[in-house]
Amino acid sequence: MWALPASARACIACAALAAALCVAPAAPPAADVPWSAVVLLAAVCAACERLPRRTLTLPVLLAGAFLLPPAAAGLVAVPGALAGRVEQRPAGARRLWHAAQLSLAACAASYVFGLAAPGPGRPGGFPGALPPALAAALAFSLVSAALDGAIRVTAERRAPRAAWRGLLPGPLLPVLVFGPTGLMTAVLWRSAYGPPAALLVLLPISVSSWFLERYERERAAHQATIRALVQAVDLKDRYTRGHSERVGRASVLIARELGMAGERLEALRFAGILHDVGKLGVPTRLLRKEGPLTPEERRVIQLHPEYGHEMVRGIGFLDEARAAILHHHERLDGSGYPYGLRGRQIPLFARIVAVADAFDAMTSTRSYSRARPVPAALAELDRCAGTQFDPRMVEALAEALDRHGWHPSVTAESGTGSTFTECIILPSGNVPSTRDPVTGATRHGGDA
Repeated sequence: MWALPASARACIACAALAAALCVAPAAPPAADVPWSAVVLLAAVCAACERLPRRTLTLPVLLAGAFLLPPAAAGLVAVPGALAGRVEQRPAGARRLWHAAQLSLAACAASYVFGLAAPGPGRPGGFPGALPPALAAALAFSLVSAALDGAIRVTAERRAPRAAWRGLLPGPLLPVLVFGPTGLMTAVLWRSAYGPPAALLVLLPISVSSWFLERYERERAAHQATIRALVQAVDLKDRYTRGHSERVGRASVLIARELGMAGERLEALRFAGILHDVGKLGVPTRLLRKEGPLTPEERRVIQLHPEYGHEMVRGIGFLDEARAAILHHHERLDGSGYPYGLRGRQIPLFARIVAVADAFDAMTSTRSYSRARPVPAALAELDRCAGTQFDPRMVEALAEALDRHGWHPSVTAESGTGSTFTECIILPSGNVPSTRDPVTGATRHGGDA
């Protein structure tokens, strides 16, 4: 089941043989190898290989490349790589490949550093040794990337161009970050403070890596929470599937025009995505009703912002997004719901999401209404600015669309879509209501 192609086995064997030849000069007893440094660095490298992100492996290997001759530097990676964690099978082949790859890259880095190092007594010191260290880190990364591409070609049967695509920017990170870190470790190693002080250089990287890993896990959990809620809404209200993501995207476009960035921008995106999460508390028969809503049904649907706010009240990372979920149906003139806020009483996030929500509703084709062209939708928003929508948000959306364009789920042909005669957003929250110009009856799409 986990058998590798013959070409991949040959690639691994060739890499392992090349690595063995590179480290062979360290074997003879006459070889001048500082074995105590090799053993200590190999032990530290082995410990780094057991860490989840393996963030410290590269600076340790580079420190070995700066401190040791090429053959000895290649040995540092081998024990840890052979005993390291492997999450996919075949484990043995993956360990052997990993050991060969790191060994060859470390040998190359040590060789390049030896050629460029400023005179005898390497690693030298700052700043003279910094350019050789960067060159060595670049050599390490290029060799590693070349081998990555080779195993992709042989094991995954990719085309060579596709196999190496995306690998070329990779060397920049080790050059800019881990090269100087490895050099600092090597300099302290050879200083009066010795190896213990040198290894302390790795502590800040370890701590920052731990925090980064926790942050990424929390972010992944946040995204999974949002995705689950949106999928639940889409399953319940099939007529507006994809609407939430598009409202989040339009909200971000508006916010960027207003100069918003960072965590607030992310919170606003969540607000746009989750603005209709309260639909989960609305009976499905009302969400899918094809005809007009009765006054009682309308009152039930108008509760969905409060339902949504209660649902996300305990989700701390949503922050300001909760206010947008609660108030995105308020109007500037005070005739909105649930609390009849007016003007600047309406939270900023809610004013942004209200514009994004109405814009996507007008530019998306539903079972009961055809999509409007973007210019027609913007014209309608502009007409309702000052009474229903914040004019600043409408202007920001228009400017953002001029710059970035818009790709709705279904693009309307020019001239399609009826003309609004009233600036009213139904309790459904997504589709502006229209009155038939002949009968005056309100037409309603059943997507609350």
